[in-house]
Amino acid sequence: MRSRRSTLGLLRDAVLLSSVASVASPLMAAKRGKRSAALLVPLSGDRSALGLSIRNAAMLAETDAAALSVIDTGGTPAGAATAARAAVKRGAGLVLGPLSAAETRAVAAAVGQQVPVVALTNDAAARGGGAFVFGITPAQATAAILGYARSRGVRRIVAVDDGTPWSQASVAAARAAEADLGLTIVPVTGGTLPPGVEGDAAFVPGSAVAIAPVLKNRGMQLLATMQTLDYRPEALTALEGAWIASPDPAKFATFATAYAARNGGRPGAIAALGNDAALIAKALREADQMTREGVLREAGFDGVTGPVRFRSDGSCARDFAILVPTNGVYDKVAESRGA
Repeated sequence: MRSRRSTLGLLRDAVLLSSVASVASPLMAAKRGKRSAALLVPLSGDRSALGLSIRNAAMLAETDAAALSVIDTGGTPAGAATAARAAVKRGAGLVLGPLSAAETRAVAAAVGQQVPVVALTNDAAARGGGAFVFGITPAQATAAILGYARSRGVRRIVAVDDGTPWSQASVAAARAAEADLGLTIVPVTGGTLPPGVEGDAAFVPGSAVAIAPVLKNRGMQLLATMQTLDYRPEALTALEGAWIASPDPAKFATFATAYAARNGGRPGAIAALGNDAALIAKALREADQMTREGVLREAGFDGVTGPVRFRSDGSCARDFAILVPTNGVYDKVAESRGA
């Protein structure tokens, strides 16, 4: 149980993480009449360990190594642009990655509309110019949990900003969605709930373990995102009854087990995105639809991080599980569609 808990806890980690070396030639795939894909990740530089984990996760999904070449970005915008141009020159019909928003913008500028780019960044502002943002964004998780709360009768929500980038972006997304969801959002800063500030619920997009007992004492429902997932017994006790929007931890556990069996170690959330990006490429290759229209297909795609459907503006609609800590486990009680 301890191993499973520590593995699933990695869903919470790395969500904010937002020279050409190929390990396989795309020519074999081209000879079969179907285009290959290229995965752009940092295999050198400060984030090479993360890049390696993404590559390993992608190779779990793509069984035909010739159909997916892996190209080093060096973790820089210039390196990502060079890698993208090399991928297109060698016939790639789809680019997966790169990792950061700055790299994504550089890649989009380098390849234009020649091929679609399924980037792993979670910065929504990096979309467009041929690039689709595939990372789990604060706005997606926020819309999922607030929509669920609204369906359960919640109307007035105190949004607690702890000052971290994820928390700040989530609270901003909550305020932007206030009118559409028919909610009243009361933002507070400092990561705490000031005396006299009340609501039906409190939205705590960062870690919520410390504030959870305070909310229970005030009779306020706790709303949270995957950032608060914590499998320590004392944390589960504190979070009992909270509503949490997250990718389904059961799917992640299955993926993490397969990853460990092949590669050793434990994958993080961004590695799971790499696995799902490779599944997208595989589905489009098998359907011979490795085009922008293929990426935008109505059926969307499914994977470890949940079902997604891409939009023409470069964003994606993502489904989430709604989890409730109950008797020491995270129970899935509902699904949020298309946040």
